[in-house]
Amino acid sequence: MPKPKVFATHGLFDVARQILQKSCDVQYWTKPGRPPREEVLQQVKEKEGLICLLTEKVNEDLLREAPNLRIAANVAVGFDNIDVAACTKRGVVATNTPGVLDETTADFAWTLLMAVARRLSEGEALARSGNWKNWDLDQLVGTDVWGKTLGIVGFGRIGRAVARRASGFQMKVIYTDAVRPAEEVEKELKVEFREMNALLAESDFISVHVPLLPETRGLFDSPKFYRMKPTAFLINTSRGAVVDEAALVAALEGGKIAGAGLDVYENEPFIHPGLKRANVVLAPHIASASLETRTKMACIAAENVVALFTGKRPPNVLNPEVLKVS
Repeated sequence: MPKPKVFATHGLFDVARQILQKSCDVQYWTKPGRPPREEVLQQVKEKEGLICLLTEKVNEDLLREAPNLRIAANVAVGFDNIDVAACTKRGVVATNTPGVLDETTADFAWTLLMAVARRLSEGEALARSGNWKNWDLDQLVGTDVWGKTLGIVGFGRIGRAVARRASGFQMKVIYTDAVRPAEEVEKELKVEFREMNALLAESDFISVHVPLLPETRGLFDSPKFYRMKPTAFLINTSRGAVVDEAALVAALEGGKIAGAGLDVYENEPFIHPGLKRANVVLAPHIASASLETRTKMACIAAENVVALFTGKRPPNVLNPEVLKVS
């Protein structure tokens, strides 16, 4: 019996390939950069499986070109690139890779927080430029992190991982979330709940960890920035569209907040020119980019695909109703 044909929009990692080769006939995109849209549309025509990244939109246009497609496996936790409703309508299983990047992403949120607080990007640029002349008392003075108040917006797995790390800096940690966890969780992590406006007014650092949903799109807008301290910093490792970038630029230019550390952007890979300023640390969406974590993500995507094609339930299904129908 022939193996089901799968197109992977990335070469993945050897260990993930080994998982796939047992049950699938996979064609990998191995050229530099992301595959052009027309290439993806051509490749999926005869395929039963698709392994994709956040850069590939799995929407009605793609699904129309892929009549045999049975699964779209995202190598990511987020899935705003996948039209789950359209997949469900056409009987295509959509999957993601949750639960493996929490700690790595929390590490990177702290990387951005520390870097912007202590002006690391500016310091590195000065050290590399050859223009550093001598030590000076007021040279690149930044902001202390220890003992400050950390506000966490979105208290899921990643938000809680960020909170755990704050104890080493003797920080007060407050959080807001649509769903408040059990009191035991608050006690264990030594955190306090706040309504959003109170959190904005009280925090020295605000770290964002909400999914991109209709109700969170543009969550951080001008009124939110006006409620923050002028000495506060915004850290975003969630989704770029959670922040209204024009409002953020205006807040930075107007001194309404002190700075920002960003890994995600409203219109990736485009970065608003107003964000390319000294008090903003910019990263190219690499919060989960440790070798260990990215390898695990690729393996989970592979396991989702193999499970479906061997008659099992994929571990991470976004639209389980498709499986019930089938």
